[in-house]
Amino acid sequence: MKIDKIITLANERVRIPFLAMERSLRATGCKLPLYVIPFDEQMFELPDNAQWWLGESFASWLKEQGGLPVMRKYQCLLSSHYQFVDSDIIFLKNPEIVLDPYEGFITSCCHWHNPNETLTPESKDFFTKKTTVWQHQVFNTGQFACSDQLYTLETLQEVAERPQFQETCLKHLYHEQPGLNMLVFASGIPITNLTLPPTYMESTWAGDYGSHFKNTWEDEARKPYLMHWAGTKMNRSNPISELFYNYLSEEEATAFDKAQAGRIHKLSLIRRIGRAIKAGWNFFKNQ
Repeated sequence: MKIDKIITLANERVRIPFLAMERSLRATGCKLPLYVIPFDEQMFELPDNAQWWLGESFASWLKEQGGLPVMRKYQCLLSSHYQFVDSDIIFLKNPEIVLDPYEGFITSCCHWHNPNETLTPESKDFFTKKTTVWQHQVFNTGQFACSDQLYTLETLQEVAERPQFQETCLKHLYHEQPGLNMLVFASGIPITNLTLPPTYMESTWAGDYGSHFKNTWEDEARKPYLMHWAGTKMNRSNPISELFYNYLSEEEATAFDKAQAGRIHKLSLIRRIGRAIKAGWNFFKNQ
């Protein structure tokens, strides 16, 4: 596949990881334009050869349907010849070169051995009625590529609004992963996962690596072409995060660390409140 663009999703909150991702992309020699889907109205100044991809008609429809902002990733399905990546990704190789031998829908994650977060009860029912080996077709929606346009705006709307699809694609409360998996699977496009045979690429998820992560990359042909943190700690205590920090100035790294610490504190507080509410409910329930 000859990709002609890189697509991502971003807002001001992820500006620093976005900058590291963009710099790592350019460091591989890739000069393709970068299309940035806005997560919300909190946009920021983009580097050279990058542009906001607003998709206003699609965004308006998604908002009317009550879809989550992260579901704006579905907008990729209206395009072709692209590589999509989340902002918490660092490129290790030029995606133009890596993807050149392949056609169809390409992913390189290991969700085939841990598929639960790619599904809802409704979408699993849909998958299992089509094939018994559906696991090799599910993927992490933080990174994927496609040679074909899978939908027009009208056909995407029609499919997503079907009763069998609505709960997963539009009403899901947490994220876009099950919905995007369901829409891609429903399109019928062949799905190739580069971590499976015959390629056997090493994992692209940072959570699969320890302190000696480079030891598994001695075979250049199997070295991943990108690294995705996807919920794994992206901080200085995680050895593989050096790949990320290498693309930041010290000022940017300090600002990122400070923001991360604030989010961790907030999350910890929310969890403590949740545990207290649960304990109180159990107390009164057992009286």
